[in-house]
Amino acid sequence: MKPKFGVVVFPGSNCDHDAYYALKNYTGSEVTFLWHKERDLQNAQIIILPGGFSYGDYLRTGAIARFSPIMNSIIDFSKKGGRIIGICNGFQILLEAKLLPGVLLKNKSLQFVCKDVYLSIENNRTFFTEGLSKNIALKIPIAHGEGNYFADKETLDSILENDQIVFKYSTSEGIINEESNPNGSLLNIAGIVNKEGNILGLMPHPERASNPLLGKKDGGLILNAIVNNFAN
Repeated sequence: MKPKFGVVVFPGSNCDHDAYYALKNYTGSEVTFLWHKERDLQNAQIIILPGGFSYGDYLRTGAIARFSPIMNSIIDFSKKGGRIIGICNGFQILLEAKLLPGVLLKNKSLQFVCKDVYLSIENNRTFFTEGLSKNIALKIPIAHGEGNYFADKETLDSILENDQIVFKYSTSEGIINEESNPNGSLLNIAGIVNKEGNILGLMPHPERASNPLLGKKDGGLILNAIVNNFAN
């Protein structure tokens, strides 16, 4: 059975419809929008915090959205093992809500970066990546000004010890180096999970690379892996 997805809509979200469309049309899943002022998750089994500029990115990215009424329900949902995915601005919100460790700083270049990047799959044993091959690099777009992942030594040691790094920026051959890092992220980190493995945050946009007609399908591999792992 395929899961029901809930896509949260904040003022300033601009990838909510992208996520809705990709999940509905390319995974065949049921999808509903969840307004940020509501508390009802409408029986969604996987929650998506989409990309965009929630509340105009005032103060810090995700800092205001973290206090939206629906976030109380999402935090409760997470404590019960509910699956949550934060994409780009959604990742930033998860960090502000302390549902994931670390912070996202301004890109090292101090420039907004919008381009395709390659991702190395570092951990394919999570709910979100099981079934994906570690022998391929996924081509996925990014679009952000604050995607530079940072954590202090104690936090980073914990992340490494618990194998929480899921994606790293890499070359098309899967080689991880400074040249393939688009924003200065520590250890080329592009996506992580929490210790329990039920929450994923990533800066690249898989929903924008799910339409074969546009010549982009690697994001669909991630979305379909999630659906298939739920069914299994």
